[in-house]
Amino acid sequence: MAVYSTMDKQQLGEEYRKLSEAYAEYKARGLSLNMARGKPGAEQISLSNDMFGVVTPQTNFTTEDCPDIRNYGNLYGIIEARRLFADILGVDAENVFVGGNSSLNLMFDTIACLMKQGAGGKPWNKQEKLKFLCPAPGYDRHFGITEYFGIEMIPVPMTKTGPDMDIVEKLVSEDDTIKGIWCVPKYSNPTGVTYSDETVRRFAALKPAAKDFRIMWDNAYIIHDITDTPDTVLNIFDELKKTGNEDMVFEFCSTSKITFPGSGVAAVAASKENLRLINNRYSYTTIGFDKINMLRHVLYFKDKAGVLEHMQQHKAILQPRFRLVVDMLNSNLSGLDVAQWNDPNGGYFVSVDVEEGCAKRVVALCKEAGVILTGAGATFPYGNDPKDSNIRIAPTYPPIEELQIAMEVFCIAVKLAAAEKYLNK
Repeated sequence: MAVYSTMDKQQLGEEYRKLSEAYAEYKARGLSLNMARGKPGAEQISLSNDMFGVVTPQTNFTTEDCPDIRNYGNLYGIIEARRLFADILGVDAENVFVGGNSSLNLMFDTIACLMKQGAGGKPWNKQEKLKFLCPAPGYDRHFGITEYFGIEMIPVPMTKTGPDMDIVEKLVSEDDTIKGIWCVPKYSNPTGVTYSDETVRRFAALKPAAKDFRIMWDNAYIIHDITDTPDTVLNIFDELKKTGNEDMVFEFCSTSKITFPGSGVAAVAASKENLRLINNRYSYTTIGFDKINMLRHVLYFKDKAGVLEHMQQHKAILQPRFRLVVDMLNSNLSGLDVAQWNDPNGGYFVSVDVEEGCAKRVVALCKEAGVILTGAGATFPYGNDPKDSNIRIAPTYPPIEELQIAMEVFCIAVKLAAAEKYLNK
């Protein structure tokens, strides 16, 4: 198979003609397929339907630390739910705060806490300049939070072992206006990279110039494995104890992609001092989150083993989808030198780097043919991918037969955009 970059104009022209004809056939089909967001599919959500019957009028609504969970109180969440999340995260229950359905909400409110209260010093919003490190490609909603608060975002390149720690260490140690960094340590969004042991240890050992520097450790995919050879990531809090930096990290997770995305339970693990900051904020906004939902999850799963057993069912659904995506990329694009992609062991995305300058064109071509992708540039701060090359594929939501068609269109679009680029040189 010829490499596009080595084809002459005649060869490229013939290739472009064939691709255009194939593309036109798909476009004429009036497709309406969506791979834009990492949403669980209907089959996954249905796995938890039995949870609706767990809490009934006959349920004992008294828990170990709450006489009646139907009433106000227990801002930190019921102890049974705190223990469940503590087991998943590998921390003590006293260091866990259980909130509503959204870990993103907890992240937003944590930044809001730091803006208003600070972290042992002047509130962030009283400081003249604020900056945040943003590993890129990364999670667009992380970037949205920092942009909302007017915090300057500094991209940090992602490597195969996590963020480039040489850059992180240098910037953090030299600039006291850098207040934090976003991290997805296991199956990073969108690259699928899991931080190496060395990377986690280097994070735990950071010596920031800003004493109020905080790491937002979004462990969204901590148990979201899709192969029989899952990645593992060091427990950041175990490493923090060794360096005396326990106050430096807020760790987040939720059941959004385990049970129900709109009706799950989210949690944050942090030091007692950091939990105090969160408590100070939420004590003004609520007298307690949905404790009945917390109990529903506890009764349904019982313990971490029950959660892991449930995740095996998710794995059985997701594994063929991810396999299809990677197989399609391999069979259609390998050898052409027009794209590179990851083959993750878990998480929710496949990251594809197309020809430089072609990502927006690929996304536009897919859209014209009825296939919606995450916008090109979304995985970079301010939506600015300097190479215009990264595209995030979300295989989870479409039925697998639709996913097959969507990937056929995607592969044609990648080749078509690359052929156009070389023809116009």
